[in-house]
Amino acid sequence: MSVPVITNKIGVIVDSFQVGVKEGLLKAHKVGADGVQIYAVQGELDPAGLSASARKEWRDYIQSLGLEISALVGDLGGHGFQDPAQNQAKIDKSKRIMELGMELGTNIITTHIGIVPDDPNSKIYETMHTACEELSRFASDMNAYFAIETGPETSAHLKAFLDSLGTKGVSVNFDPANMVMVTGDDPVQGVYTLKDYIVHTHAKDGVKLGHIDPRDVYGFYGYEVELDHEKIAAMAETGSAFREVPLGEGGVDWPAYLQALNDIGYKGYLTIEREVGTSPEADIGLAVEFLKRFRG
Repeated sequence: MSVPVITNKIGVIVDSFQVGVKEGLLKAHKVGADGVQIYAVQGELDPAGLSASARKEWRDYIQSLGLEISALVGDLGGHGFQDPAQNQAKIDKSKRIMELGMELGTNIITTHIGIVPDDPNSKIYETMHTACEELSRFASDMNAYFAIETGPETSAHLKAFLDSLGTKGVSVNFDPANMVMVTGDDPVQGVYTLKDYIVHTHAKDGVKLGHIDPRDVYGFYGYEVELDHEKIAAMAETGSAFREVPLGEGGVDWPAYLQALNDIGYKGYLTIEREVGTSPEADIGLAVEFLKRFRG
């Protein structure tokens, strides 16, 4: 295959630098990123603690560095939207994060909703579907996207769930490494399958070392395992089932994957996520350079 030429902007998840938001923004600028993705669930960007003036200060500061926000992370952890007792609070929080994103200049919020059950007639499926219908309508009404990260289920199963929501406010944050590492799904084919929903992507790579139940990674209501990003990072660094590796060293076929994104007309961000390693700034800098090679 010939090497594809891309025009996509390159983003970095600020939290991957592990130094706080302001310092992380400076490092994103230093490594040559075009934009940033920032966690907005708790801490410095929690919408509950941000006044109107503070929101403007953040937006102005980010713009002063020549950066834009590719997306906010609105992942609330736990069992996603599988637990009906928690859903109303999570839905409300998700709406506030979407509103914050619009004020900061992005209409994309990325998240995990929990593994979509195989049985569409199950109670958990119904609970997730009801929550996502409401969030999808809310997002659509404000021209925003609540983007589910790929990985917990196959792309075909996720598409069937999305097709059933009626609106495209709930869409896709495509992470090719998650698919490689956990379900073993083909991310290249996944791009074509989910082409109508992809609004943001993560640039990450990994290898699958053995079989693993996705519930042991992402949790599942009633399974006693909850989504915990620190746990997933530990599994990706030292686990026996999968491992996150630098871009180009794993199971993602980058020329084919980027060509697929070109083929479907995706013009959005390739946002670098690095959840392992002791030298995140160096690793992210190398990832930026890796992606820039495809710019021709």
